[in-house]
Amino acid sequence: MGNLNVPEAVLQKAQAWLDGNYDEETKAAVRAMLENEDKSELIDAFYKDLEFGTGGLRGIMGAGSNRMNKYTVGGATQGLANYLKKNFADLDQIKVVVGYDCRNNSKEFANIVAGIFSANGIKAYIFDDLRPTPEISFAIRNLGCQSGVIITASHNPKEYNGYKAYWDDGAQVTPPHDKNIIEEVKAISSIDEIKFDRNPALIEELGEEMDKRYLDEVAKLLQDPDVVARNNDLKIVYTPIHGTGVKMIPRALKNIGFTNIIHVPEQDVVSGEFPTVVSPNPEEPAAMEMALKKGREVDADIIMASDPDADRIGIAIKDASGEYILVNGNITALILTWYILKNWNEKGRLTGKEFIVKTVVTTEVMKDVAVKYGVEYYDVFTGFKWIAKVIRDNEGKKKYICGGEESYGFLPGDYVRDKDAVASISIAAEIAAWAKDNGKTLYEVIQDIYLEYGFSKEKMIYIVRKGKTGAEEIEQIMKDFRSNPPKELAGHKVAVIKDYAVLEARNTETNEVTKIDLPVTSNVLQFILDDGSKVSVRPSGTEPKIKFYMEVKVPFDKKEDWDKVNQLADEKIEKISKDLNL
Repeated sequence: MGNLNVPEAVLQKAQAWLDGNYDEETKAAVRAMLENEDKSELIDAFYKDLEFGTGGLRGIMGAGSNRMNKYTVGGATQGLANYLKKNFADLDQIKVVVGYDCRNNSKEFANIVAGIFSANGIKAYIFDDLRPTPEISFAIRNLGCQSGVIITASHNPKEYNGYKAYWDDGAQVTPPHDKNIIEEVKAISSIDEIKFDRNPALIEELGEEMDKRYLDEVAKLLQDPDVVARNNDLKIVYTPIHGTGVKMIPRALKNIGFTNIIHVPEQDVVSGEFPTVVSPNPEEPAAMEMALKKGREVDADIIMASDPDADRIGIAIKDASGEYILVNGNITALILTWYILKNWNEKGRLTGKEFIVKTVVTTEVMKDVAVKYGVEYYDVFTGFKWIAKVIRDNEGKKKYICGGEESYGFLPGDYVRDKDAVASISIAAEIAAWAKDNGKTLYEVIQDIYLEYGFSKEKMIYIVRKGKTGAEEIEQIMKDFRSNPPKELAGHKVAVIKDYAVLEARNTETNEVTKIDLPVTSNVLQFILDDGSKVSVRPSGTEPKIKFYMEVKVPFDKKEDWDKVNQLADEKIEKISKDLNL
């Protein structure tokens, strides 16, 4: 009973798990789903296989082909191992780095991954405890490895875990490697092909020595050590939100000279249950509440957070009235870019061969700052692997300075090839020290940037649609936008429509079509308004969401108009949201 609505392919997959050499705990979970009158969990667990998206492999933990478990992790690792052996057949010893974060099952999954690599004759370096994602990227490069894996679901809710695969440059895999790895995984017809029998001789632990190497590189990113020395007692409140940042970020801040790092003790507790938050994501205001409370208690100069794998940075600062406010990812990327380029310029380091990178949905003001300093800029798709690809493509020809994305990720320097909250928090603390040194607040620094480069305000709205039916609904929304795009938003004409699925930009006035210069396509639509405002629409690559990114432009000529300009921007965002039926 109840099987009538279950696709045959789902039933076949579930039966294969019952018939195969899966452990009894897994089989019991599959049987429970089959016997449950509500078949939605069964369908969601088996209607597809987990695939690499913008952030790798990610899913809810549990039994099933669409779940994170020892077998899907094992299949991904065996496929990756097979691919590495084909790609690097000329090497005497292929080497990989394996790391993990604070999530439930992360350590167990990481040990399974290291074991499978070793069983395939691949040397696996595994960290002795949880570490930030950027340190895994660093270790791959530092040890001359061919690949790496970190077990993390970044900022997702606690029921999720994930698997990020990296290539020899320390970046997450990009085409053609990502698709080829998936093909290798698909070619595994049975879990009996996964080599679970570890070879301890090929597994080596990493620890304090690698930490020191990494922290030394982070320290080199300091733009003006004297500024930090003069303001070393800056009041910095920091929370790791139960994650890996607790291990390295306070050390990094002390290593560059800060002496007054104030913790949020309840959130220093490492836990995959994330007991003090609903979602361990610094993008969510609720995740920052305890840090804000601590900031008010101590009158902090800056409040900062990292997500569970310490690659995303959250910031809160005081506004003009002395109240703490959260800074979004666009402003964070902008202020970091502005400060670094300003210092490079003042120190005469700009030669005309430097560049920055941002994603297509990130604020355009980053581009304007780069243009002013004669620094080249690149636009790429969402996902830090695309920023890393531009760094790799330009290696030896041009110098990468920094890059960021609106989703709270930033990378200053090219020693790592993924977003790095350890380094970004270090530089953000330096900027707070610089502001204090110059008799300003960070709030005033942000106002100054917008006065010079033009004001914009951003908002991201998402719609959650879970499971198979949700994925189909999201697909239909994108089809509807393509067949019937808006002609006007908030009273402004849509001047240009960019469709990244076909890499074409169409001028709505002339119908002229120009090509977008990017290496691959992506399911993203962008509507550029006649005043320079921008609306982007894309399904998430890692979550069951469709996201709407709005960046509105409003004239801003004097600081006294700040509140008025923000109100006008909010009204404009509200009108756009209404026009899009959000």
